[in-house]
Amino acid sequence: MTTAPPSPDASADATTVTSAVLRAWPLPPPGVGKESRGRTVVLGGSVKTPGAVLLAAESALRSGAGKLQVATTAGTAVALGVALPEALVLGLPETGEGGIDPVCADDGELTELVGGAHAALLGVGAVGERDTRALLEAVVPALDTTVVLDALGLAPVTADVSFLHHLDGRAVLTPNLAELAIVLDADPEEVEGDVGAAARELARRSRCTVAAGGGESWVAAPDGRCWRDASGGAGLGVSGSGDVLAGIVTGLCARGADPTQAAVWGVHLHGRAGDRLASAVGRLGFLARELPGQVPAVLAEIEV
Repeated sequence: MTTAPPSPDASADATTVTSAVLRAWPLPPPGVGKESRGRTVVLGGSVKTPGAVLLAAESALRSGAGKLQVATTAGTAVALGVALPEALVLGLPETGEGGIDPVCADDGELTELVGGAHAALLGVGAVGERDTRALLEAVVPALDTTVVLDALGLAPVTADVSFLHHLDGRAVLTPNLAELAIVLDADPEEVEGDVGAAARELARRSRCTVAAGGGESWVAAPDGRCWRDASGGAGLGVSGSGDVLAGIVTGLCARGADPTQAAVWGVHLHGRAGDRLASAVGRLGFLARELPGQVPAVLAEIEV
């Protein structure tokens, strides 16, 4: 693990993220093999949204994670295994809605798989709020690893803001603005009017790092630190973009970054990947599937 730069006062303005800021807060060295860059598990998906898992899983590898394992619905597992030849893919029983049936947590195999990861992304592409919540409530309390919760993976935190307190800050929440308002039980317009304040409040309550944004992105740590990132622009407001961000953050956690560092770096890598595509393709119209391929080049530019 690396040591973060000195913490600004919680009441101070957010730190603006730049390449210079990140160079002063370098990621852990990558080591010489896949074992040294950690194991990532992605748990989520459905027969309706298998692509979300694909986007997130590839993004984790593109950000430098060494090993990849995916747990998803049985009906999509084979197709994802072909699309992700780098990954072990575990097919899980499905609900009538096409999501993961929480009964799969009963035999302990899934908890063992997720618990053995250096970082786990939970909830990406999931469907069925009740079933997703039941699944994570069965798996997460037994975990002692870093987790990233995205999309419906936030449902247990919405129900109980102390859900991840046992992880002592080893967690990142990646809500979009609508999800941020839901988790806080707040007015969406108020959240959109001050995303940084909303992210700080959720970080304080949940004791997790929070990465959220719309036109610009914010990262808030449980201790009150806050970062603002203006990279990326309007083009990142496209289906699947949030899945990519969650995957990048998870991959950085797997390779040894602490959750707050992974969130700050991940938001900037995501935004800069969007900037590169905006220059090559256009300000609008590039696709989320094009973002992961830009991440290694952005990493190389920052780490020179």
